[in-house]
Amino acid sequence: MPDRLKDYLAAFDDIPGTRVYTTERAREGYWVNQFCMSLMKPANRERWRADERAYLVDWPMTDAQKEALLARDYNRLLDLGANIYYLAKVFSTDGLSFVQAVSTMTGMSVDEYQAMMLAGGRSPEGVRSIKEGS
Repeated sequence: MPDRLKDYLAAFDDIPGTRVYTTERAREGYWVNQFCMSLMKPANRERWRADERAYLVDWPMTDAQKEALLARDYNRLLDLGANIYYLAKVFSTDGLSFVQAVSTMTGMSVDEYQAMMLAGGRSPEGVRSIKEGS
């Protein structure tokens, strides 16, 4: 990969609280996202709910991805290539709304998160760069 492209993509990792879904992340998370899509079928949801670890055996994910799924560590899953829209299948299977699940990723209560979003979301003011803000 040319240095210019590496520098360009590295800049995405400097956005606080944001994970830009790059082709690299898409490749890394391919099997996590395929697993999530499998939960669209009722029979697969039943198998998953019955024994999560056993269901994951069939998926060629990394151990880190599997452990993050079992822990419902959505931020870690994003770091490991999962896409938030695919993860919504896990939220739904767990009986959570998108707002309920995503609020856990922010450290806010559902009410706090919902109020923030209804007020327009996170303020654009503040730290705009991890490197510059530390």
